Amino acid sequence: MANRVEIPFDKAQVKKAVQALQAFQKSKSKADVSLLDEAHAISLLFTLWKIPKKAQTIRIPLPHGQRLDTDEVCLFTRDEPHMTSDQTQRFYKRLLQEKGVNNIAEIIPYSVLKTEYKPHEAKRRLLGNYNMFLSDERVRRLLSSHLGKHFYQRKKEPLCVNLQSKNLARDVHRVIQGTSMKVSNRGCCCMARIGHHGMTTEQLTENIEAAIQTVAAKLNMKGPVVKLIHLKNESSVGLPLYVSNLNHLTELEEADISAKTLQKERAQARQAKKAKDAEPTGEKEEEKIPMLVPIETPRKKPKLENASKEKLQEKAPKTAARKKARKAPNKRALARLQSKKCPK
Repeated sequence: MANRVEIPFDKAQVKKAVQALQAFQKSKSKADVSLLDEAHAISLLFTLWKIPKKAQTIRIPLPHGQRLDTDEVCLFTRDEPHMTSDQTQRFYKRLLQEKGVNNIAEIIPYSVLKTEYKPHEAKRRLLGNYNMFLSDERVRRLLSSHLGKHFYQRKKEPLCVNLQSKNLARDVHRVIQGTSMKVSNRGCCCMARIGHHGMTTEQLTENIEAAIQTVAAKLNMKGPVVKLIHLKNESSVGLPLYVSNLNHLTELEEADISAKTLQKERAQARQAKKAKDAEPTGEKEEEKIPMLVPIETPRKKPKLENASKEKLQEKAPKTAARKKARKAPNKRALARLQSKKCPK
């Protein structure tokens, strides 16, 4: 986690901004009265001094729930071993009832998601039927390839829940009634929903204070990087809650310059160390000179000696046989000698 930088803001100013936004919403035409209050969300818009290097998702717990009781929640679970999809559904419904979780409308096992919601029309129908999606943390990484891009474009990707937790009701309530903010590495603006117009001024003020403190604590960037904070709904302009001092920009620039100089110094030190290690000394050269002369290995001599002995052994019987053949007299010659000695 980055070094925490507090964001100073005036609580009275925040309360005035909330009241002004509520008054603006009530002053709209009567045709829009049916769409007022709980249907309109209120959000915080954060503007940063610089674009972050890495994307980040910040979970923000809120003291007052910002979702309606009528919002329908869908839960994706894993496939329990030795159970069918219907048995898995009944198993998790029983588990949620025992833990006191009553605000989940539908439970979909992973195998059902793969088979029944494979067509794009089925995925879009599923996306429109529910306001929020949760998933068992054991199958969270497997869902992205089966849900499709529409869940992520409309920012309805499933949020992780530990279904093996001892305090399951508390964890599910925090995830559903809390909010999250995506800090993108493609721009300097990010938004978090903190309530709706059906909430009171005090509830919205406390949610705004909790959201600002959480973002300041969990943002993975060093220094005072928050430039502006605005409060707005879907149809209003942004009401400023916090404006950063220009001195913060100079501090960030100085920090960037010092970080770059430190990186250069480290790189130069590494290069100098490599060059120093690569330079040979005189003693090392003298030690290496004898190794340049080829040395006969002791393995070659016995091979040569054995080969010469084998050749001699092969040649020896041949020469002895030849000598014996030369010394041994021929039968015809013996017969001639005997005939000469014994004339007729």
